[in-house]
Amino acid sequence: MTALDGKVVLITGAGRGQGAAEARLCAEAGARVVLTDLREEEGRAVAAELGGQGVFVRHDVADPVGWDAAVRAAVDAFGTVSALVNNAALWRTAHVEQQSLEGFEELIRVNLLGPFLGIRAVAPVLRAAGGGSIVNISSTAGLVGIPGHAAYGSTKSGLRGLTRSAALDLGADRIRVNSVHPGAVDTPMVAGAVAGRDWAHLALGRMGRPEEVGGLVLFLCSDASSYITGAEFTVDGGMTAA
Repeated sequence: MTALDGKVVLITGAGRGQGAAEARLCAEAGARVVLTDLREEEGRAVAAELGGQGVFVRHDVADPVGWDAAVRAAVDAFGTVSALVNNAALWRTAHVEQQSLEGFEELIRVNLLGPFLGIRAVAPVLRAAGGGSIVNISSTAGLVGIPGHAAYGSTKSGLRGLTRSAALDLGADRIRVNSVHPGAVDTPMVAGAVAGRDWAHLALGRMGRPEEVGGLVLFLCSDASSYITGAEFTVDGGMTAA
């Protein structure tokens, strides 16, 4: 039931890391994938791996006009959109007293405003298709407090609220909205910052792999999750279990 044959999945931030892993897994499951990113060279390279199943669109998720263009490109290329994965995000840390206003606002624009604009842009297409799935990639920082994460954690907590409210607003249209909360995942965005860190305190004793997040995203995009909406899923090796 996790096959995605006939489905079209739009994934933001798909040029590398979790987004690229999600794109590859969705394509392997039979989906056609629209990959968006500001990292044009990397995004086009991942799309090329997918052959005729992949299309790349350069896209700033904080730009409403860019969202309209991305959704239109998906419809032009593949006829519809079946699922949206709001994966694109910025991760930056700072003590709350040292956090700049400009930096806080930038994280809000990308991590929270971006998914809101995406939901708003894709909902009419999903509705016309008879329903679909929206997956918002939040974080364990949206579930628990973490030092140095005043800005990032605020955006990811906000994404939880957006997910729940959107699930209620869109449920009658058979559009499901869920959030995924990764912990420490070995991606280019975080690997350098945590190099050499000991993960023995986690139940599973290691960082996660992008494919382990991607597998859950695949499930939530598929018909196997057809009765799940407004829910939160952790992929954190036990980080939030204690």
